[in-house]
Amino acid sequence: MRHARLVFATLPLAIALAGCDRQTEVEAPPRATDKAPSPTQKSLIAVPINASTASLKQALERAVPTTLWTINQRERACVQPQRVKVFGKKVKVTPPIACTIVGQVTRGPLRLRGEGDEIVVDVPLHATIAARDVGGVLKGETATGAAMAHARVRIELTPDWRTQGKARISYGWTKAPGIDFLGRRITFTDQADAKLKPVVRDVEREVNREIAKIDIRKQAADVWRQSFTALELNRENPPVWMRVTPQRILYGGYRIEGDRMNLDLGLEAITETFVSGRPADPKPTLLPRLVREMPKPHLDVRVPVIADYAILQPVVDRALAKRSARPFVLPKLGSMMVTFGKSTIYGAPGGRIAVGVDVEAKLEMRSGAPTRGRIWMTAVPVNEPGSAEVHFTNLSINGDTDGVGGDLLITLGQSPGFAPQIADALTQNFSRDLDELQGKIKRAVNQRREGAFVIRTRVDGFETGEIKAYGNGLYLPVRMTGAADIAYRPAK
Repeated sequence: MRHARLVFATLPLAIALAGCDRQTEVEAPPRATDKAPSPTQKSLIAVPINASTASLKQALERAVPTTLWTINQRERACVQPQRVKVFGKKVKVTPPIACTIVGQVTRGPLRLRGEGDEIVVDVPLHATIAARDVGGVLKGETATGAAMAHARVRIELTPDWRTQGKARISYGWTKAPGIDFLGRRITFTDQADAKLKPVVRDVEREVNREIAKIDIRKQAADVWRQSFTALELNRENPPVWMRVTPQRILYGGYRIEGDRMNLDLGLEAITETFVSGRPADPKPTLLPRLVREMPKPHLDVRVPVIADYAILQPVVDRALAKRSARPFVLPKLGSMMVTFGKSTIYGAPGGRIAVGVDVEAKLEMRSGAPTRGRIWMTAVPVNEPGSAEVHFTNLSINGDTDGVGGDLLITLGQSPGFAPQIADALTQNFSRDLDELQGKIKRAVNQRREGAFVIRTRVDGFETGEIKAYGNGLYLPVRMTGAADIAYRPAK
């Protein structure tokens, strides 16, 4: 990506020159044909998928009746005979009291909740039991009790995207149903427990049946197919796109939030960036098997900052024009006035930049026509790691030096007042420009919708790489790190 102000034209240039008073055309350095690469990196983009557990609750509401069971049975000894010791022997004082036990256990509304990676189904139970005896000793005593049954469900997602449920049921009486008689508490939990066992089995069976119906594969396949796409990082000046090519899909478990089951999925994808129009989408592949592995999601994108050579030309011309206002002092030759024509700038092989400048030079102490020719300057751009200050090194002078004029122009180019001073004037620190660029990218990629996706991106770091000259411009790689998640939200 090239920032509007980021033109890199103020880079120091190594100078290769040649010329002659006969205006002999000096052969220009060859042009480079290579192009700056579209950076490729591997990222792990979080792609959460959620599924509703409402159907599980509805199925259980249907499967578990409101009245769980009723009882109407005759007991021969609701109250055991009372005995006392007489002369060391136990003697019956009262006979066993027979009774008829009637009642029912009902349930309240089911409630689903999440505890970490478990779905908990709470089943409130209420028991009302009456004991009636024929002998008239018990006056229709009524007992109430309460219990809470819990179905705890763990869901497994198999490598072929099937869902399996494992349910375990537990319950306990918070108030056991019973009556007080003759100074003792008579409970009826044994009868209630016997009736509750088949209900527990029904709940467990329904849980497993409904879990198997949750279709994660279809939603995952849609996300996988749609993720072979290109996402816009910057709309204009210039347009920048990131192409995403998924390689694997990783699974890190799930969480229950309300009536939603949120699965932690991640796309391990190759991310490529393009400074151009929208690149073609990669061809989707079939949904791969699920991999039970989930490193921390991370976004690692190389954003190419490319300075077109055409943008460098006016800056170079202005610097040369400014310098031509003062004479050059050449050793043993004296002062020389120099006029520069328009420059020609392009990438040369070997990661070099070539600048050709038409020159008209005349020594002040000599009469006759001025010397005309072309000076070619070539060098290699360099910057320190992480720095946006760019210099040029490995100065190289190329060209035909035959003739007095040619020698004179080479002497001009090699003079201390020419290339070094221009190089110093052209050196510039682009940190401020990159800071502005960073802010622009952060704002551009923060959150927005692309088709069926809602993309949220957090940029934590910007790192400047090593500058290099290519045939299509000066290339400064910028590494953008952070995190990203893509939520699949198709329009309803």
